[in-house]
Amino acid sequence: MSEAPIALTCGDPAGVGPELIAMWIKSHPQLISRVAPIGPLSWLKTLGIKNPEAFAVGSSDSTVNPGKPDVEGSRIAIAAMEFAAKGVAEGKFRAVVTGPVSKNNLSQVGYKFPGQTEFFAYHWSGEPVMAFAGGKMTVGLVTWHIPLQAVSSQINSTNIRQTILALIQLRKKLGDKNPRIAVCGLNPHAGENGLLGSEDKTIIQPAIESLRHEGYDVTGPLSGDTVFYRHLKGEFDAVAAMYHDQGLAPLKSIDFATSANLTLGLKHVRTSPDHGTAFEIAGKGLVDCGSFDAAVRLAEILSSR
Repeated sequence: MSEAPIALTCGDPAGVGPELIAMWIKSHPQLISRVAPIGPLSWLKTLGIKNPEAFAVGSSDSTVNPGKPDVEGSRIAIAAMEFAAKGVAEGKFRAVVTGPVSKNNLSQVGYKFPGQTEFFAYHWSGEPVMAFAGGKMTVGLVTWHIPLQAVSSQINSTNIRQTILALIQLRKKLGDKNPRIAVCGLNPHAGENGLLGSEDKTIIQPAIESLRHEGYDVTGPLSGDTVFYRHLKGEFDAVAAMYHDQGLAPLKSIDFATSANLTLGLKHVRTSPDHGTAFEIAGKGLVDCGSFDAAVRLAEILSSR
């Protein structure tokens, strides 16, 4: 097992990220040497870590102001991500858990990526897949942060295959010998044999059949309104969803406080809690640490194998 720590970025310092990290360290004091929080120096000094100056970003007088997002905070969030990405690539860290950011606020300071998944894909290369695990469900997404009207045109055999294979590798790392993957259809009732749309029959089904011929246990396309129930009942080990809300609405209804976001298919491990900045409750002691804890736990598992 690598001795390098796991980087924990603060995310937007006005959000719940700093609070989550502080709560996690307080709950796991014996593991403090296994992590490296990254953020404003004034905040790092409150955490009890060794050599906080080594992991500081922003100016020397940068502060954490819960619930009060500003331009400086957005720049700190970006600087923390850049610090972590570079550190992992250089072997200083063995994985990164990212704190929540505001995509809208980041865009206002020149951030060019739709989300953090795309940022780490750019810096580390590879074929990224957005996935979620850690609770009762494991879900991967074929498309992510794009408008709903663009989903159909972005679904193809390459990204379907990429998502399914990434889920298979994830479930193997989590202990399944022969993962069973369910694949959602795009249209209602998986298209009803073309009656409700052609994509399921002409694009999704051939990609699944190709993987089955290679020996993988893949089933679909299945109706998105029942497949997650079947997953919860144990029929499948993971589900590949065609678009963001198709997969995340059911997952977050069940696993909001227990699952984490994972970027699969990259050279290095990146996870994060599956929720946003929650500016409205930051600093009020109301945040649930469950998803962040799952993110750290998964980063530990995946970077150790």
